Amino acid sequence: MSIWTEPAPRQPGLDRGRIVEAAIAVADDSGAAAVTMKAVANRLDCTAMALYRHVGHKDGLIDLMLDAATAEIPLAEGGWRVALHTLAWETRAMIKRHPWYAELIHTRPPAGPHQMRRLEFMLTVLTEHGATLAEAMTHAAMLDRHVYGTGLQEATEARFATAEDLTAHYGVMAEMRERATGTCPNLAQWLSAPSGPSPDEQFELVLGFLLDGIATQLPA
Repeated sequence: MSIWTEPAPRQPGLDRGRIVEAAIAVADDSGAAAVTMKAVANRLDCTAMALYRHVGHKDGLIDLMLDAATAEIPLAEGGWRVALHTLAWETRAMIKRHPWYAELIHTRPPAGPHQMRRLEFMLTVLTEHGATLAEAMTHAAMLDRHVYGTGLQEATEARFATAEDLTAHYGVMAEMRERATGTCPNLAQWLSAPSGPSPDEQFELVLGFLLDGIATQLPA
């Protein structure tokens, strides 16, 4: 039985809403790996056993956390391109607030009510503009791979971006530049003066490519 079909028990002073709020606070502060029943219980000043009575198991808690974060994403009206472009950016904004989301989203089925509502919105937008249901699901999956994949990469880089890690990183880059000189001239030149768009600009660039590609698949 999933958390979505398990009735929420009634207990004075503790409910699923408070538990999820505390779990999200733990994840926001310390990352996905820090979310344990003990850590959440400590934040609520209760026992881990009390949490199990409300969420069943840790997977149930993760499901609730993911759906609660998804609820923060507004579903914009407008033409299909505007709607999907806005949804992608709003999802990215949510992941920036909750980097753990990108780490956990593929570990659990998207069965929460807000997750289902978001996916239904994408499918409706696309099918109303001529895509078959199978095509709409494919297009939606491609967009989410970009959004979630970018979020996961940025969350991982941020987690390891300590001063010590950055020093080691720059040392390796300098070594790469020396090794590339004479054998990989373009790479050596770029490593001498790295340049390029910001992460947000890169996100927008790829998102535009994807939406342009979807446009070619929709009826004129």
